[in-house]
Amino acid sequence: MNTASSIVARRILVTGGAGFLGSHLCDLLVEAGHEVLCVDNYFTGRRANIAHLLDRSNFELMRHDVTFPLYVEVDEIYNLACPASPIHYQFDPVQTTKTSVHGAINVLGLAKRTRAKIFQASTSEVYGDPSVHPQTEDYWGNVNPIGPRSCYDEGKRCAETLFFDYHRQHKVRIKVARIFNTYGPRMHPQDGRVVSNFIVQALKGEDITIFGDGQQTRSFCFYSDLIRGFLALMDSPDEVTGPVNLGNPGEFSMLELAEAVLELTGSRSKLVFMPLPQDDPRQRRPDITQAQDKLGWTPQVPLREGLTETIAYFDRLLSSNES
Repeated sequence: MNTASSIVARRILVTGGAGFLGSHLCDLLVEAGHEVLCVDNYFTGRRANIAHLLDRSNFELMRHDVTFPLYVEVDEIYNLACPASPIHYQFDPVQTTKTSVHGAINVLGLAKRTRAKIFQASTSEVYGDPSVHPQTEDYWGNVNPIGPRSCYDEGKRCAETLFFDYHRQHKVRIKVARIFNTYGPRMHPQDGRVVSNFIVQALKGEDITIFGDGQQTRSFCFYSDLIRGFLALMDSPDEVTGPVNLGNPGEFSMLELAEAVLELTGSRSKLVFMPLPQDDPRQRRPDITQAQDKLGWTPQVPLREGLTETIAYFDRLLSSNES
């Protein structure tokens, strides 16, 4: 497997590049010497995430919505554009579906025209509330197609369909990653996801909100491990199209996560239990055999280590907002 630093310089488009994961990806690609075009409409992405790159000669920022076509010349495309937290993707569910479906059509059309290799950031949400555990890539999922989460779940499932149809029909070189829960610096503090919620609530001394009985599980992957997986998949042979699960197979209950956050922050916040949202998965853990075998990829950062760095980020962010 090649590392980012050994890749020959290319022109690379990153949609959603000012977001949590997109900005970290842009960092690595810029440092590797690529010409990086970052595209974002700033619905959940933030200019502050990529402000430190604006004076780099090989970095360009464009405000653009992927539901509209983009006419540029590129060698590779990373399609990360789509709100990923329930609070944000349920705010305008029709637009969320358009972002996944129209966005996929537009970037795939661009890849077809320019003969670019293209990466799709899909999601473990395609598995829905799984009846198979852990989840393997050949599991078709258990998704409610008309529920409040389906704008994201089904939008991403349709995007995968489009990617594989463009691959079969037009020979577009595709890479599809199914991303499991990821956390780290630059997460949006109001994104409603469990790691950022727990940390922000703990640092503010507010009650920590746990939905359901707290026994539902997730697997948490630190951002740096995930971005390594992106690069490994994009750099793999053309026949490795995916979908490939990328996530940390370590499985933790919401109660275990809350207790770890309380310990690491030294917070005295109380745990408060709320009703479980509709269609919220009870279990989520990736089988990463394919990633290990085909990409040589395994996550390295333990949860407590990643939480410590993420807590420090949010502590600085909250302190600067209060000053």
